Amino acid sequence: MNGKSQVCVVSCSVLREELEHLVKQGKLDVKLVFVSKYFHVDPEALEKNLRKVLEQTLKSSTGKVVLLHGDLCIGPNGEMKKLAEEYGIEKVDALNCIDCQLGGKGKILEVNPDNNPMFMGPGMVDFFMRMQERIRKEGVDEAVLASIFSGIKGVVLLDTCGNAEKCRETVEKLGFGLKVIETKEVGLENLRQLVSDAIERATRAK
Repeated sequence: MNGKSQVCVVSCSVLREELEHLVKQGKLDVKLVFVSKYFHVDPEALEKNLRKVLEQTLKSSTGKVVLLHGDLCIGPNGEMKKLAEEYGIEKVDALNCIDCQLGGKGKILEVNPDNNPMFMGPGMVDFFMRMQERIRKEGVDEAVLASIFSGIKGVVLLDTCGNAEKCRETVEKLGFGLKVIETKEVGLENLRQLVSDAIERATRAK
């Protein structure tokens, strides 16, 4: 595939580590564009910045554009799908970033229907670590962050890139009574297949 027709994947940066591994390994031949995962604390800001990125990407790219964001990331009523349709691009079939790592198609609802315990991949572990650092710097009460974990039974780590031990240490350093209760080795194949399926649909589309 030449550079001019290379598919561009616009993704939440929560999946940066996995995607960069796949590109480096030659398992995905795509250009990567990331939208900061820190916008997830504000769905309105996420949508605003995602629109900017999509508009810039569509102007500069001659190849197909695939959106790697979950259905639920800017709202619970199909807002992300509608956004993809508005821009005429293909979107991966997944509810959120964890679903992407599990292979999408609502797999997360099968394995964790009550969203408790909390599933985390490397990008989400880093998200909470950076959020805690930011809160401390700004002098905000850490109870704000602790409230997110209220009532959570524990954390299930998704080992996508072989760095589960480092992620475990980070989670336990966060405090808030969080404990890693299980590690699931999921690797990168689920995500690769999810993106590849979306690319295939995009390529078939007129």
